[in-house]
Amino acid sequence: MKVMVTGGAGYIGSHAVRHLLACGHDVVVLDNLHRGHREAIPKHVPFEELDVRQTEALTNALTHHKIECVMHFAALAYVGESVTEPLKYFHNNSAGSLSLLQAMDAAGVRKLVFSSTCATYGQPDRMPITESTPQSPINPYGHSKLMTERMLIDYAAANKGFAFAALRYFNVAGSASDGSIGEDHEPETHIIPVMLNAALGKVPKVTVFGDDYATPDGTCIRDYIHVEDLVDAHVEVMKALKPGEQRFYNLGIGKGLSVKQLIDAAKKVTGVDFKVEMGPRRAGDPPMLYADASKIKNELGWSARHTDIERTVETAWRWFKNHPNGYAGA
Repeated sequence: MKVMVTGGAGYIGSHAVRHLLACGHDVVVLDNLHRGHREAIPKHVPFEELDVRQTEALTNALTHHKIECVMHFAALAYVGESVTEPLKYFHNNSAGSLSLLQAMDAAGVRKLVFSSTCATYGQPDRMPITESTPQSPINPYGHSKLMTERMLIDYAAANKGFAFAALRYFNVAGSASDGSIGEDHEPETHIIPVMLNAALGKVPKVTVFGDDYATPDGTCIRDYIHVEDLVDAHVEVMKALKPGEQRFYNLGIGKGLSVKQLIDAAKKVTGVDFKVEMGPRRAGDPPMLYADASKIKNELGWSARHTDIERTVETAWRWFKNHPNGYAGA
């Protein structure tokens, strides 16, 4: 299949490109390189340096490359930033998705796999989170993604042959198993990279935001899915999508791990007893968030293979240790 990957130079998008190629698909990458890295994309892969909000240019690219499906990862994804700069998130994430749909409509592309988020659920009262859990975001990032889901539903209702899937991620972690590509954000806010940077001596300490939650060890619990499992699910969903279908899936491992458990795993994997400091809670951090991912398993036979957190951290450590300056040192 001829697939365009928007945001394909980013962390998750670049892993999706790699997996699509390994599965024999033809891939075109589209990225504005605002936070992506050209070095993450194989040189032989066609690359369009465009923003998804450039509707006309995007339409031309879809038509020129004869695209059959779009995997849409292009988005801003810092929750804190979305609170302080909400319009930036609605313009990039929601308006960007609208522009993409307009371009797909004009180019006659009828299949989309959308990178959504568990942030659309907000703070549910019950765990684990299922696809039927009410969606009530608590930040602009979650709202911007939920708006895109709504656009997809309404567009599909008016265009009967259009097929889409919205995949709601939990916490994505790890790097390519062979260490060839990995996670490189500026600024870096994800807990595992922060710990590995501490192990490398690049940051002085790791701050844990709250240790007085109603959890077994007092720290927040989250569901960590390996990036290679995540992109594998995208390809399986893309293969399964039939004209006119709408699919919604949670992507996680189906169990939660605490921040203290992550710290223990990172110290064991790296062999470094990096400094950890306890800080106050962050506003809006729920004590627990983890997925019920049984729907995709029941319907498509997919489940996460990387369920050992130490193995996941090992893949990330391989990348960070060999690329201490990220893609800048590649």
